Amino acid sequence: MPESKKILQTLKEYFGYDSFRPLQGEIINSVFAGNDNLVIMPTGGGKSICYQLPALLLPGVTLVISPLIALMKDQVDGLLANGIKAAFVNSSQDEKEQQEIYQQLLDKELKLLYVAPESLSFLDTILSQIKLSLIAIDEAHCISAWGHDFRPAYTQLGYLKNRFPDSPIIALTATADKATRQDICEQLNIPDAIRHLASFDRKNLGLEVRPGIKRIEQIIGFLKDKPNDSGIIYCLSRKATQMLAEKLQHQGFKAEAYHAGIPHDQRSKVQEGFVNDTVQIVCATIAFGMGIDKSNVRWVIHYNLPKNIEGYYQEIGRAGRDGLPSSTLLFHSYADVVQLQKFADMSGNKDVQLAKLDRMKQYAESLSCRRKILLSYFGELIEEDCGNCDVCKNPPTFIDGTIVAQKTLSTVTRLKEQEPIGIVIDVLRGAQNAAIYDKGYQSLKTYGIGSDIAWRDWQLYIIQLINQGYLEIAFHQNNKLKLTSLSKKVLFEKEKVSLANLKDIEKAKETTAKPAETIKTNSLFEQLRKLRLELAKEAGIPAYQIFNDATLKEMEQHRPMNDEEFMQISGVGNQKMQNYGYKFIKTIIDFSTEKTEKKKRKNKNKGNTHKETLLLYKEGLSIEEIAVERKLAQSTIFSHIMKLYQEGEDIDLNQFIDKEDINAIKKAKEKLENPEGLKPYFEYFEEAINYNTIKLALTILEKEKSNH
Repeated sequence: MPESKKILQTLKEYFGYDSFRPLQGEIINSVFAGNDNLVIMPTGGGKSICYQLPALLLPGVTLVISPLIALMKDQVDGLLANGIKAAFVNSSQDEKEQQEIYQQLLDKELKLLYVAPESLSFLDTILSQIKLSLIAIDEAHCISAWGHDFRPAYTQLGYLKNRFPDSPIIALTATADKATRQDICEQLNIPDAIRHLASFDRKNLGLEVRPGIKRIEQIIGFLKDKPNDSGIIYCLSRKATQMLAEKLQHQGFKAEAYHAGIPHDQRSKVQEGFVNDTVQIVCATIAFGMGIDKSNVRWVIHYNLPKNIEGYYQEIGRAGRDGLPSSTLLFHSYADVVQLQKFADMSGNKDVQLAKLDRMKQYAESLSCRRKILLSYFGELIEEDCGNCDVCKNPPTFIDGTIVAQKTLSTVTRLKEQEPIGIVIDVLRGAQNAAIYDKGYQSLKTYGIGSDIAWRDWQLYIIQLINQGYLEIAFHQNNKLKLTSLSKKVLFEKEKVSLANLKDIEKAKETTAKPAETIKTNSLFEQLRKLRLELAKEAGIPAYQIFNDATLKEMEQHRPMNDEEFMQISGVGNQKMQNYGYKFIKTIIDFSTEKTEKKKRKNKNKGNTHKETLLLYKEGLSIEEIAVERKLAQSTIFSHIMKLYQEGEDIDLNQFIDKEDINAIKKAKEKLENPEGLKPYFEYFEEAINYNTIKLALTILEKEKSNH
């Protein structure tokens, strides 16, 4: 086993880190000791280093089994960028390319070789001629029928231990419950593997769940706070991905659809665009994401309820891999549950899939800390609430819901347990529609007894009653609501029922809603991000493989101005220092120098409020950004800009107003015979054009008149 000093030197030299994340050092030492290992570590936890670093110090080649071509390419590109000799073999290459790689193996020029499980049989002869120091099986949950992404091709991997008994095996996956972990070890013939279970607690991920009502409107509102951030929207159907991508495109977002029905070259183009930051949003089925190691995904949305918690946790784990704060949003509805039940019915292990779907549904409808639910699912218990999920941020208060429960259960009884939730609510509210009148439900004793409660509120109350076990849904009988043994206690034994106060929940959401974050386009972080993108295009690799966002944030904070300081930044290794150090240091020095000069100019202009606004305007800040910077109202900044325009400063007021509005105000000015003040215009347009726009147009018209 190499000395710990040598291991840490290798970590810094090739990967740019001074220390290991939790469990990494322990796992690496176990690999060097020749043990078989099973590693369960959440997405973004640093699984790859657990076999990539040993590969550098072990004498032979490390064989990596990987399920997707894109995943192999991404990993190999990242290794090459770090100065590590690696290659992959898969069906995308012609015979000549593969022969060249085989020769590199025989010549001992490679340290890591990535292959798909389907390609193993073709490599048998080559593998028998080289020293195989380690076998790494990535996405190991694919071998288990108990897992969430079973891949039949993985089942052949059990022969590896018999074929190469002296080569330790390390199996790695982001999510696996207890049954899946046991199955992985048995299938791979490594029953004595040392099991490493990392914490699943991704504190940087915000967790939010919402009912699937007006999803597109909610998504657009969510995205307006994140204009420059990359994200993935997972959908249940191909049709939904395309519909959603088109609607987002119409709203000005760089969004694309991705699913198995799209031609391969088009899918590759979408994936490449997302990886290289030219596509901001991908609306995808679950086929997208496993092959992408993109560290700067800032959010993940689930348009539909996922089929199980393992898949959901792996998918949200694709956000915030660099450790920076990231958002997740899950929509759910009964229609999603029905569709997923149909999928489960067609699966080979129906009962397991239905049980896992039920757990997923319970998570979505929970009124307790969501992180606690997720972590307990994987066997990790925490005592404190997380403080970073929607329930923790807006904890519900409870009301006496006994009467609400009695009315609901009585209605279900009188409907003879033959109707779904929608009809039950219509009866409670006294709806006058064909569905009610055709069946004569208007004559029921409980018809209209809940007309004082809104339809959506009834829906949320009934969901709570289902969660608490007072009702259940008969999915196999067209989603009819059924009474349970607990129902009788409420109806006949005067049991009290507590329900979350919906008004308090809505009020809490309103008061805690944050305004859209102002994006400072002139920050050092944005300058470094721009440089990173330019260098990535030149090198033909994804931007995050040069440096991730967390590394850029650290550069922004510490402002390294020489090689020694730059090497202290986490994520900067020797190879990247040589390749990119000069340009990043120069950008930091130039920015710092320019900022100092700006500060001098600002101090010089202090006291002249219009000049301070002009200085910020010339730096490229928007009206909104100037208002935030100066702590003034936007209307005040507009008045400064107009005054500066009148004084002859180089300002383009036309960027703030449509030409049609200028022409309309020009006509109004003539018709109103050039009135004094702005109110006559405001009333003339029946308040459809605001005061700022009127003032802007009049300022432009006045300047045009004086120029003539």
